[in-house]
Amino acid sequence: MATYEFKLPDIGEGIAEAEIVAWHVAVGDVVEEDAPLADLMTDKATVEMTAPVAGRVVRLTGEVGEQVAIGSILAVFEIEGEAAVEAAPAPVVEVAPAEAAQVVKPDPVPMPVEARPEPAPEPEADPAPTPAPTPTERHRVLASPAVRQRAKDLGIDLAQVKAAADGRVRHADLDAFLTYNAGGGYRAPGAARGDEQIKVIGLRRRIAENMAAAKRAIPHFTYVEEIDVTKLEALRADLNATRGAKPKLTMLPLLITAICRTLPDFPMINARYDDEAGIVTRSGAVHLGMATQTDAGLMVPVIRNAEARNVWQLASEIVRLADAARSGKAKSDELSGSTLTITSLGPLGGIATTPVINRPEVAIIGPNKVVERPVFRDGQVVAAKLMNLSISCDHRVVDGWDAASFVQALKRLIETPALLFVD
Repeated sequence: MATYEFKLPDIGEGIAEAEIVAWHVAVGDVVEEDAPLADLMTDKATVEMTAPVAGRVVRLTGEVGEQVAIGSILAVFEIEGEAAVEAAPAPVVEVAPAEAAQVVKPDPVPMPVEARPEPAPEPEADPAPTPAPTPTERHRVLASPAVRQRAKDLGIDLAQVKAAADGRVRHADLDAFLTYNAGGGYRAPGAARGDEQIKVIGLRRRIAENMAAAKRAIPHFTYVEEIDVTKLEALRADLNATRGAKPKLTMLPLLITAICRTLPDFPMINARYDDEAGIVTRSGAVHLGMATQTDAGLMVPVIRNAEARNVWQLASEIVRLADAARSGKAKSDELSGSTLTITSLGPLGGIATTPVINRPEVAIIGPNKVVERPVFRDGQVVAAKLMNLSISCDHRVVDGWDAASFVQALKRLIETPALLFVD
């Protein structure tokens, strides 16, 4: 027998290390070549490493959540052969964005010819029957690394969990499985839930680090204004009634259009601040980040040149980017380079929010829930649809007067939506 040392290959330009977010094998396991080995996250992607050889796992490097340097030993296998061999350098692979939690498989590392086992002789009698493959072996379930790790911690075979319509198992599906499976040690409905310790790793760690850095470095202030969206909602209903094959409009494309028309008079809002260099870059184009909740955590895909798109084009791009983010197919350039971010909780909304700035941007806009309330107009009480709009700004770059003036100008456009379509 011989040992085969598999070193972590170069998985991207400028990447020096990667974080282990999931192991798919344990010491002592016998694996086939190309079998899933581990998921590792870099600043750019989550990469699925596969076994370069067939053999028995005799050593694994690092626990989940630990960093592994490129070129260091990731795993050691016991294989057929007479001499110890070392993994050949693996090719550089194109990786997908880490925020999308997309799994990319690098090409397998070839086994040296001298280390390959000799072909087994043809059996003289019928071999013993091969055990039936487990459900997981028969079909590799689609799930994010975070969902896989949670299922592993709970001892759940993902193949037994009913997936969503797209075939992907999400945290909500695990919750449903736990709720309705009263046997096997799982929590029955109404039973007390025990404590659960979850490592902060992968995308959740990136979010935690980014949010902490933003709050630590940026002196935030938040301004909130109430806006009457009655006319805007009526316009949206009229546009949807005559849209034909165009995508259905939500409030978001109309708000983005209003924001883009307001920003030229307030360039300090659409900017990025390099605090180390002491330079503020005011962007001519509006590359609008769109905070999107996914199973893996919060991601911010970017609508490029939002100012150049009409409401229908914005609606299509919003749907496309949200689907790409949630399915793990968003590309690297679709998740970076934003100059301003909008964050909305949709129908959850809330009365008001104090959103955290997406550093190095200097502002973030948060529309809240639309509610119908009585208001006075010309001495009469009438029903109106009202929405609070929040904006958080970096007080090093944006003054309170600037933020308030921007929102007031934005309010005039939203409350008179015909102006959105007047050049």
